[in-house]
Amino acid sequence: MIYISPSILACDFSKIGEEIKKVDAAGADMIHVDVMDGHFVPNITIGPPVIKKIRKATALPFDVHLMISEPLRYTDIFCSSGADSITFHVECGRTKETIEAIKSRGVRTSLCVKPATPVESVFPYLDKLNMVLIMTVEPGFGGQSFMYDMLPKIRSLRQEITKRGLGCDIEVDGGINPTTAALAIEAGANVLVAGSAVFNADDPGKMIKKLKGSI
Repeated sequence: MIYISPSILACDFSKIGEEIKKVDAAGADMIHVDVMDGHFVPNITIGPPVIKKIRKATALPFDVHLMISEPLRYTDIFCSSGADSITFHVECGRTKETIEAIKSRGVRTSLCVKPATPVESVFPYLDKLNMVLIMTVEPGFGGQSFMYDMLPKIRSLRQEITKRGLGCDIEVDGGINPTTAALAIEAGANVLVAGSAVFNADDPGKMIKKLKGSI
Protein backbone atom coordinates (compact mmCIF):
# COMPACT_ATOMS: atom_id res chain seq x y z
CA MET A 1 0.00 0.00 0.00
CA ILE A 2 1.37 3.42 -1.00
CA TYR A 3 0.53 6.46 1.11
CA ILE A 4 0.74 10.12 0.08
CA SER A 5 1.56 12.79 2.65
CA PRO A 6 1.27 16.28 1.09
CA SER A 7 3.61 18.75 2.78
CA ILE A 8 1.91 21.97 3.87
CA LEU A 9 5.25 23.72 3.35
CA ALA A 10 4.12 24.06 -0.28
CA CYS A 11 0.59 25.31 0.43
CA ASP A 12 -0.75 28.86 0.43
CA PHE A 13 -0.34 29.81 4.10
CA SER A 14 -2.84 32.65 3.75
CA LYS A 15 -5.56 29.98 3.50
CA ILE A 16 -3.93 26.98 5.10
CA GLY A 17 -7.17 25.45 6.40
CA GLU A 18 -8.73 25.48 2.94
CA GLU A 19 -5.56 24.05 1.42
CA ILE A 20 -5.56 21.14 3.87
CA LYS A 21 -9.22 20.45 3.18
CA LYS A 22 -8.46 20.51 -0.56
CA VAL A 23 -5.86 17.73 -0.39
CA ASP A 24 -7.98 15.81 2.11
CA ALA A 25 -10.82 15.77 -0.42
CA ALA A 26 -8.34 14.85 -3.16
CA GLY A 27 -7.41 11.59 -1.44
CA ALA A 28 -4.34 12.38 0.66
CA ASP A 29 -3.59 9.74 3.30
CA MET A 30 -1.99 12.08 5.83
CA ILE A 31 -0.74 15.66 6.16
CA HIS A 32 3.00 16.28 6.39
CA VAL A 33 3.92 19.13 8.74
CA ASP A 34 7.48 20.44 8.54
CA VAL A 35 8.74 22.06 11.74
CA MET A 36 12.01 24.01 11.36
CA ASP A 37 13.83 25.95 14.06
CA GLY A 38 16.35 28.05 12.12
CA HIS A 39 19.16 26.18 13.91
CA PHE A 40 19.12 22.54 12.86
CA VAL A 41 18.11 23.75 9.39
CA PRO A 42 18.46 27.28 7.95
CA ASN A 43 14.76 28.09 7.92
CA ILE A 44 11.91 28.70 10.36
CA THR A 45 8.36 27.46 9.83
CA ILE A 46 5.63 26.70 12.36
CA GLY A 47 5.25 25.35 15.89
CA PRO A 48 2.75 23.66 18.19
CA PRO A 49 0.18 26.53 18.39
CA VAL A 50 -0.31 26.47 14.62
CA ILE A 51 -0.52 22.68 14.53
CA LYS A 52 -3.17 22.78 17.24
CA LYS A 53 -5.25 25.24 15.19
CA ILE A 54 -4.97 23.46 11.84
CA ARG A 55 -5.78 20.16 13.54
CA LYS A 56 -9.42 21.29 13.26
CA ALA A 57 -9.23 21.35 9.44
CA THR A 58 -9.03 17.59 8.91
CA ALA A 59 -9.29 14.19 10.52
CA LEU A 60 -6.31 12.92 8.50
CA PRO A 61 -3.25 11.88 10.52
CA PHE A 62 -0.65 14.60 11.06
CA ASP A 63 2.79 13.40 9.98
CA VAL A 64 4.99 15.86 11.90
CA HIS A 65 8.65 16.15 10.88
CA LEU A 66 10.79 17.87 13.52
CA MET A 67 13.80 19.52 11.90
CA ILE A 68 14.89 20.93 15.25
CA SER A 69 18.01 20.63 17.38
CA GLU A 70 16.43 19.36 20.60
CA PRO A 71 13.50 17.11 19.72
CA LEU A 72 13.43 15.43 23.14
CA ARG A 73 12.73 18.77 24.79
CA TYR A 74 9.61 19.29 22.67
CA THR A 75 8.07 15.84 22.24
CA ASP A 76 5.32 16.36 24.84
CA ILE A 77 4.08 19.64 23.40
CA PHE A 78 4.00 18.30 19.84
CA CYS A 79 2.15 15.18 20.97
CA SER A 80 -0.35 17.40 22.79
CA SER A 81 -0.80 19.70 19.79
CA GLY A 82 -2.22 16.93 17.59
CA ALA A 83 0.67 15.00 16.04
CA ASP A 84 -0.24 11.42 15.10
CA SER A 85 3.31 10.61 14.00
CA ILE A 86 6.54 12.36 14.99
CA THR A 87 9.74 12.11 12.98
CA PHE A 88 13.00 13.40 14.39
CA HIS A 89 16.59 13.29 13.15
CA VAL A 90 19.09 10.66 14.22
CA GLU A 91 21.76 13.37 13.88
CA CYS A 92 20.37 15.14 16.97
CA GLY A 93 21.49 12.45 19.42
CA ARG A 94 19.65 11.14 22.52
CA THR A 95 17.87 8.90 20.06
CA LYS A 96 16.79 6.12 22.42
CA GLU A 97 15.38 8.59 24.97
CA THR A 98 13.46 10.50 22.31
CA ILE A 99 11.97 7.33 20.84
CA GLU A 100 10.82 6.24 24.30
CA ALA A 101 9.33 9.68 25.04
CA ILE A 102 7.26 9.68 21.85
CA LYS A 103 6.14 6.07 22.19
CA SER A 104 5.08 6.68 25.80
CA ARG A 105 2.50 9.14 24.44
CA GLY A 106 1.04 6.56 22.06
CA VAL A 107 2.26 8.47 19.00
CA ARG A 108 3.82 6.78 15.95
CA THR A 109 7.58 7.14 16.06
CA SER A 110 9.91 7.77 13.14
CA LEU A 111 13.61 8.50 12.60
CA CYS A 112 15.03 10.59 9.77
CA VAL A 113 18.43 10.67 8.07
CA LYS A 114 19.89 13.56 6.11
CA PRO A 115 21.43 12.81 2.70
CA ALA A 116 24.99 12.67 4.11
CA THR A 117 24.06 10.37 7.01
CA PRO A 118 24.52 6.61 6.49
CA VAL A 119 21.19 4.80 6.62
CA GLU A 120 22.82 2.17 8.85
CA SER A 121 22.67 4.73 11.68
CA VAL A 122 18.96 3.89 12.17
CA PHE A 123 19.38 0.09 12.10
CA PRO A 124 19.89 -0.28 15.89
CA TYR A 125 16.47 1.33 16.47
CA LEU A 126 14.37 -0.32 13.75
CA ASP A 127 12.50 -2.66 16.06
CA LYS A 128 11.24 0.34 18.04
CA LEU A 129 10.15 2.43 15.04
CA ASN A 130 6.98 2.72 12.99
CA MET A 131 8.74 4.50 10.13
CA VAL A 132 12.06 5.78 8.80
CA LEU A 133 12.23 8.93 6.69
CA ILE A 134 14.98 9.20 4.11
CA MET A 135 15.55 12.75 2.91
CA THR A 136 15.96 12.91 -0.86
CA VAL A 137 16.90 16.60 -0.66
CA GLU A 138 18.80 18.62 1.93
CA PRO A 139 16.29 19.48 4.68
CA GLY A 140 15.23 23.07 5.21
CA PHE A 141 13.50 24.26 2.05
CA GLY A 142 10.80 23.01 -0.30
CA GLY A 143 10.97 22.83 -4.08
CA GLN A 144 14.36 21.10 -4.39
CA SER A 145 15.28 18.44 -6.93
CA PHE A 146 15.28 14.73 -6.05
CA MET A 147 18.72 13.30 -5.22
CA TYR A 148 18.90 10.05 -7.20
CA ASP A 149 21.90 8.82 -5.22
CA MET A 150 19.55 8.31 -2.26
CA LEU A 151 17.86 5.35 -3.98
CA PRO A 152 20.49 2.83 -2.79
CA LYS A 153 19.81 3.97 0.80
CA ILE A 154 16.12 3.19 0.36
CA ARG A 155 16.96 -0.26 -1.06
CA SER A 156 19.38 -1.02 1.76
CA LEU A 157 16.85 0.00 4.39
CA ARG A 158 14.07 -2.06 2.80
CA GLN A 159 16.36 -5.10 2.67
CA GLU A 160 17.18 -4.73 6.38
CA ILE A 161 13.52 -4.32 7.35
CA THR A 162 12.53 -7.36 5.30
CA LYS A 163 15.42 -9.46 6.62
CA ARG A 164 14.33 -8.74 10.20
CA GLY A 165 10.63 -9.28 9.49
CA LEU A 166 9.64 -5.81 10.67
CA GLY A 167 6.61 -3.75 9.65
CA CYS A 168 8.43 -0.42 9.47
CA ASP A 169 7.31 2.04 6.79
CA ILE A 170 9.83 3.87 4.61
CA GLU A 171 9.02 7.49 3.85
CA VAL A 172 10.85 9.68 1.34
CA ASP A 173 10.77 13.45 1.27
CA GLY A 174 12.07 15.79 -1.41
CA GLY A 175 11.56 16.29 -5.12
CA ILE A 176 8.71 13.80 -5.41
CA ASN A 177 6.82 13.81 -8.72
CA PRO A 178 5.32 10.94 -10.74
CA THR A 179 8.73 9.97 -12.15
CA THR A 180 10.71 10.06 -8.91
CA ALA A 181 7.80 8.52 -6.97
CA ALA A 182 7.96 5.43 -9.19
CA LEU A 183 11.71 5.12 -8.56
CA ALA A 184 11.31 5.53 -4.79
CA ILE A 185 8.52 2.94 -4.69
CA GLU A 186 10.58 0.51 -6.78
CA ALA A 187 13.45 0.95 -4.30
CA GLY A 188 11.17 0.09 -1.37
CA ALA A 189 9.48 3.28 -0.14
CA ASN A 190 5.77 3.19 0.67
CA VAL A 191 5.12 6.68 2.09
CA LEU A 192 5.75 9.67 -0.20
CA VAL A 193 5.92 13.28 0.95
CA ALA A 194 4.85 15.52 -1.92
CA GLY A 195 4.54 19.27 -1.55
CA SER A 196 4.61 21.25 -4.77
CA ALA A 197 3.50 18.28 -6.88
CA VAL A 198 0.18 18.06 -5.03
CA PHE A 199 -0.56 21.60 -3.85
CA ASN A 200 0.36 23.19 -7.19
CA ALA A 201 -1.41 20.59 -9.33
CA ASP A 202 -4.41 21.62 -11.41
CA ASP A 203 -6.08 18.43 -10.20
CA PRO A 204 -4.61 17.31 -6.83
CA GLY A 205 -6.72 14.14 -6.85
CA LYS A 206 -5.36 13.05 -10.21
CA MET A 207 -1.82 13.89 -9.10
CA ILE A 208 -2.17 11.78 -5.94
CA LYS A 209 -3.30 8.84 -8.08
CA LYS A 210 -0.34 9.36 -10.40
CA LEU A 211 2.08 9.40 -7.48
CA LYS A 212 0.62 6.13 -6.20
CA GLY A 213 1.07 4.64 -9.65
CA SER A 214 -2.61 4.02 -10.16
CA ILE A 215 -2.72 6.15 -13.32
